[in-house]
Amino acid sequence: MGSSYEKLKYNQYFIDTSGDINNTGKATFKIEYKSINYEYKGVLTHANYLVRYDDKRNVIQVHFEGTKDVPDWVTNIIFQPKYYKSFTWNNKKITLKVHKAWAAMYKVMKDFVRKEVTDLLNIHKEAEIEVIGWSLGSGQAMLCAQDLNYNFGIKAHLYTYGSVNLFKTNIFNRRKTLKYLRSTVKDYHIFCNRNDIVTYLVPRIFGFVKFNRLNIKGKLNIFKMFRVLKNHFIYDQESLYESIYRKELKS
Repeated sequence: MGSSYEKLKYNQYFIDTSGDINNTGKATFKIEYKSINYEYKGVLTHANYLVRYDDKRNVIQVHFEGTKDVPDWVTNIIFQPKYYKSFTWNNKKITLKVHKAWAAMYKVMKDFVRKEVTDLLNIHKEAEIEVIGWSLGSGQAMLCAQDLNYNFGIKAHLYTYGSVNLFKTNIFNRRKTLKYLRSTVKDYHIFCNRNDIVTYLVPRIFGFVKFNRLNIKGKLNIFKMFRVLKNHFIYDQESLYESIYRKELKS
């Protein structure tokens, strides 16, 4: 991979992957997701992704679309854990269990995503990889980052917004599982508005976790958590990331 990687501003990834959902007029490109229809639990739904090459930065991007309609919400709430895969890492056995419906969605897309990413890498051998998702797409992005590393040794830069809890763990394997997941990427930015209720799903009390939780500006207010249409759609506001930028400058 190239050594001159230049990331975008954090809010820019959200603007682009959401299709500029708040009409800021600041999208760097017009996103057009590829859609794969499939049936899950008797519900016709779809998996949406886009793989593209950014020639200005020499970056291959993998985007996953957020929750858009009723079938997406049905997929979101069916959260039984499902065995995903077992393997040995650093002489330790890793058994991944994930949100069942989200795993089924990624399975529909994974062969297409793998091929498109590796085809672009064969052309742009020094390109960096970014994997990006919001809401429902955040879970798909986390699965994709792990998948690309496990199958191809690719370490991506992971950016997710309104980030869900995807991986099922318990008190005995949680630390080991998270350590493994974090090792699969070059860096991870799992952005969560403290008042975005989606970022608490599936509840941690059931053992579900994400790579990490990176809280953006704001104080937790239980009453605000139910204002989903406001708090789940604010990630395009650059001011929310000021404290994170300051910490990065100090490090």
